[in-house]
Amino acid sequence: MRAHSSRKRQHEGEPTQTPLPRNAKAGPSAVIVPALLGLIVVGVTLFAHWPALSARAITIDDQEYLTDNPLVQHPSWASAGRFLGEVLQPSTVSGYYQPLAMISLMLDYAAAGRPDNLRPFHRTSLILHAANTVLVVVLLYMLFGQPWIAAMVGLLFGVHPMTVETIPWIGERKTLLAAFFTLWCLIVYVRYARRPSWKLYATCLVLYVLALMSKPTAVPIPVVLLTLDYWPLRRLSRPAVIEKIPLLLIAGVSAIITVISQHHLELSAMNSFSAGQTFLLMCHNMVFYPRNMIWPIHLSSFYAFPENIGLSNGMLLAGVIVNAAILSLLAISLRWTRAVLAGWLCYFLLLLPTLLNKNYSPSIAWNKYAYLPAVGLLLVLGWLLERVWSSRTQARRIPHHLGVVAVVAVLAGLLVTGTRHYLAHWQTTEKLCDYMLALAPNSYQLYNDLGNVYNDNGDYDRAIQACTRAIELKPDYAFAYNNRGIAYNSKRDFGRAIRDYTSAIESKADFAKAYNNRGLACYNNRDFGQAIRDYTKAIELKGDYAEAYNNRGKACNDIRDFDGAVRDYTKAIELRPDFALAYNNRAFACGIMGNYDRAIRDSTRAIELRPDYAEAYNNRGNAYNNLRDFSQAIRDYTKAVELKPDHVEAYHNRAIAHFHLKEYDKAWADVRMVRRLGGTPNAGMISALTNATGLSE
Repeated sequence: MRAHSSRKRQHEGEPTQTPLPRNAKAGPSAVIVPALLGLIVVGVTLFAHWPALSARAITIDDQEYLTDNPLVQHPSWASAGRFLGEVLQPSTVSGYYQPLAMISLMLDYAAAGRPDNLRPFHRTSLILHAANTVLVVVLLYMLFGQPWIAAMVGLLFGVHPMTVETIPWIGERKTLLAAFFTLWCLIVYVRYARRPSWKLYATCLVLYVLALMSKPTAVPIPVVLLTLDYWPLRRLSRPAVIEKIPLLLIAGVSAIITVISQHHLELSAMNSFSAGQTFLLMCHNMVFYPRNMIWPIHLSSFYAFPENIGLSNGMLLAGVIVNAAILSLLAISLRWTRAVLAGWLCYFLLLLPTLLNKNYSPSIAWNKYAYLPAVGLLLVLGWLLERVWSSRTQARRIPHHLGVVAVVAVLAGLLVTGTRHYLAHWQTTEKLCDYMLALAPNSYQLYNDLGNVYNDNGDYDRAIQACTRAIELKPDYAFAYNNRGIAYNSKRDFGRAIRDYTSAIESKADFAKAYNNRGLACYNNRDFGQAIRDYTKAIELKGDYAEAYNNRGKACNDIRDFDGAVRDYTKAIELRPDFALAYNNRAFACGIMGNYDRAIRDSTRAIELRPDYAEAYNNRGNAYNNLRDFSQAIRDYTKAVELKPDHVEAYHNRAIAHFHLKEYDKAWADVRMVRRLGGTPNAGMISALTNATGLSE
């Protein structure tokens, strides 16, 4: 009877070995072998992804997560509090609640991470990926009781090219963190299923909440746990369903928060698909990711939507047919095992939240979306390998095991090569954009991103070309108009810049950045009234827009509304306490108003924030000059010209300070330097110097 029961259990797809750790054999090997295998897996995973540490590419939404995010760039308890407290209305990142991901990036910024030094961010992401790989190994070891099986499957996950973009893509910290807490939740749940206790259950709840606070795509976890109850835990029952009710309630709350947060931001759909088209795209993506896992060639961080979304499109028709075939095979597989159905269900459930967002995605699919859902397919792979591993008699088992290990090692080697090859494209933003455009040559989003790159590099002519191509492909693309406007503004072609910003606003009425940028172009065109109106509109649309407050302050300053200027600079500083430019601008306004002590304090703060800030030294020198502390003024002007040797104003101001100290030779030297740099010395000062020395230039 016992032998018959054992054969039946194996026939139904349960592990042939006793799952660990419940009945693990005692002895050092029970710990040493899994530990050594785990270290090997981690070592190979780190080797495969090591080039990510030197990646410098900024992509897609990294601006929101890093380069344009004032809270990330100002690490503090206050910033962390805002990330945690802005539940229904995240102010610095579009969309859903993800405070743990944002706090994690903030901590990396505190550890010297910067837009021009991405290594601290990539280091943390690589550590998280290595940790997730270990957690996959632990989970499979607990389910199958085979350390070699768990290590081999975990290795294939850890080095796979499909996992690449979660590491160098700054904004995908959320995916890594959500996977980290989710995997821990699954591990603790397996432990709970075998040795129930309220402590383990409470730990599951906490880990689930942490996963949701990293990325709300972890919502389906309660149903995934029920699937594990079905297989391989085989404890699915009414009590098992009831115990998931707290988890399901948490899932419901998270889903509501996600919907409300996106609705509040009034995110307009990027695409408009019918229910039938959405179904076709879902069918496509259901098989797209497994296909890329099996054949990871020409992977990209962007996959363009097909022009024809209908059954006449062979790719989409194939997706429907393959899904129908898979469903048939899943039904047939139940005659032998629950493993395949359970693994596919886990994959589908974890992928489901991202399958439903096609209207809001610029890409038909993202490799990052398969990072956590891959766990379901890894369960099937683990089951298959366990069956192969145990398919030989004791006498032939060792050579058979060596053969299996050799095959997996070869596959892992090929995957490592693919991973490092893919990471080579992430070394610069321009290189990444060029690579993605080679695979999707008609993508307006990628041309716009390339225009961004050229703007950042100061290559404005190529930026205009790239953005113009994006506009040709999508005539109402607000972001391309905005970026082309930036290029024109940088070339001082303010008329064209204003026209492009206006087109961006007409296409996207709530585009705060376009209003701010049009304000800059109007300011440069000496239209201060329109500039102030545009800055004001930008602030109405985005209340924490520190740059717009600072810019409006400059415009108020130029129309001699110094009180208004100081108010705006002060608000900008409140929003961004490290805003050196706003401190310096406020110092300038205070100096004009005769408040020299405050001007000195603000200039000093600007210098503390930016020690190479020549303008701040010049402003502070002006304040000391007006207080008749000419020696200190000269020291500040001297520092300004050391930092900026062509600083005409600092030379001129230093000449005045030298004159007051009767250092006429030095004053004449500064005057000559002003003329050499193309400046025009003040006629009154020249006259005073001539009268004092009896000399002329």
